[in-house]
Amino acid sequence: MVRAALGEGTADLLVENACLFNPFLGEWVPTDFGIYSGKVLGPGKYRARRTIDLAGTRVVPGLIDAHVHVESALLSPFEFARVVAAHGTTTIVADPHEIANVLGAPGIEYMLSCRPYLPVDLLLMLPSCVPATPIDRGGAVLDADALRQFAGRDGVLGLGEVMNVPGLLSQDPDLVAKVAGFDLVDGHAPGLEGASLNAYVLIGVQSDHESTTLAEGRDRLARGMWLFVREGSTERNLSTLLPLVVPATAPRMAFCTDDRHADLLVRAGSIDDCIRKAVDAGLELELALRMATLSAADRFHLEDRGALTPGRRADFCVLAPGEEFQVVRTFVGGVEVVDRGTAPASVRGPIRPMRWHAPTAKDLAMRLDGIARVIELVPGQIQTRAVDIPLSDAVLPDPSSDLLVGVVCDAYRGSGYGVGIVQGFGLRAGAIAGSVSHDAHQVVAVGAEPEAIVTALEAVTSAGGGLSVVGGGEVTLLPLPIAGLMSDRPSDEVVDALDRLHVHASALGACKDAFMHLSFMALTVIPERRLTERGVFDLSTWSDVPLVYHE
Repeated sequence: MVRAALGEGTADLLVENACLFNPFLGEWVPTDFGIYSGKVLGPGKYRARRTIDLAGTRVVPGLIDAHVHVESALLSPFEFARVVAAHGTTTIVADPHEIANVLGAPGIEYMLSCRPYLPVDLLLMLPSCVPATPIDRGGAVLDADALRQFAGRDGVLGLGEVMNVPGLLSQDPDLVAKVAGFDLVDGHAPGLEGASLNAYVLIGVQSDHESTTLAEGRDRLARGMWLFVREGSTERNLSTLLPLVVPATAPRMAFCTDDRHADLLVRAGSIDDCIRKAVDAGLELELALRMATLSAADRFHLEDRGALTPGRRADFCVLAPGEEFQVVRTFVGGVEVVDRGTAPASVRGPIRPMRWHAPTAKDLAMRLDGIARVIELVPGQIQTRAVDIPLSDAVLPDPSSDLLVGVVCDAYRGSGYGVGIVQGFGLRAGAIAGSVSHDAHQVVAVGAEPEAIVTALEAVTSAGGGLSVVGGGEVTLLPLPIAGLMSDRPSDEVVDALDRLHVHASALGACKDAFMHLSFMALTVIPERRLTERGVFDLSTWSDVPLVYHE
């Protein structure tokens, strides 16, 4: 390789007449560059076995997603990688805590076993909180010893988002041991401020992707944290946080998609979508590209990528002519990624067994008197509002007031179910249900009719996991046979199924991205109020609370 770099040998590939973005300079440089054994030799004219003439086309380093849950796309790792490769993402930094909450260590092993067969590089941040909190009950428990077996494995970078903030600040021994065991530690601390944020950083947490306001984002940057600007299906924070991006902060900021369903991923893209939105909102393209490439690489100590400079991986994207950021060709290790269509999964996906005690329609038809603790959705966010509504002999669900019944069923032990009242889903009739329910991934449902709720739940469990809509005498179902989280079908089939679900749900009055909102209804680490298989959970007191109280 050295001989080739000196011009004394022969490169594998010469890319001629590229307009190359250099993130170290923040500039576009007209140049040729050579590639040998998957790595960049450097700029210049090289003798090569093969030559590509780009005729002045813009070239950027491969895009990096700084934080994503592959499972949230509802696609297998193979289909997920195939889709994002077409959009220029060449490195995925994933936290597999969804499948780990269902299956434990075997879920992480499954994700690692997929790596050799993917067209892009899948790197893992180990799930730090399985379950999310000590009072949550999912399908597994991963303590510090269980995670230690993965430390140093090929493809493992560090510790994923530490979401049990109270546990860490109270210095829970197992959680502290997890943080101490890894050099790279990602955070998850919505609303944390002041002395508590100081302690969170001091203990060893280095990044956060949960900032939803300028003040939060600035607070984290000021304390030396890396700030990931998130743009998912329901967690859309890019436009709010964008004013924080200036030349001084861009090296400490990166883009992430966190949770994107397949339909948004296929149609809008991945990190390329973040870049386009940032530029449309007024950010300089060069700063956006710095965040999407070198900044993300620096955060994870990936000195082998993020720029097309000597010795780094030859991961790059060729853009379409014109001003719009549109990826037309993607190269990984100097080899063009050619989409040959869906291939059979190289690694069989794990099946999720389900044991649950189903509620009856009678169980879900409620008559309440008192002040109800209602869970209200926040459009475009995964946070909820805690709203207390006085009720007088009210019959629920009551779609006329958008007071619907939510239910979370224990799908692992069959211990029972919790029932609550939710507002913001908008259903006038019918119900929706799913086995995707961050982070414990119990089976959840929301509905305007008790009978429809039960039918929707049964459709999901009979399929071994999935998403369902029931209403108007019809049942629409997307089966998710891989751990109850991911489909084993091609991405276009998954998108078609999601379209049918959305059309059916919309006809019943459902809000936008209803299934993504449903999937976060039970997430007990995001303010303000949640619903679990135990009932209503209040984050202000970090405890289970009665559905109704009296003054």
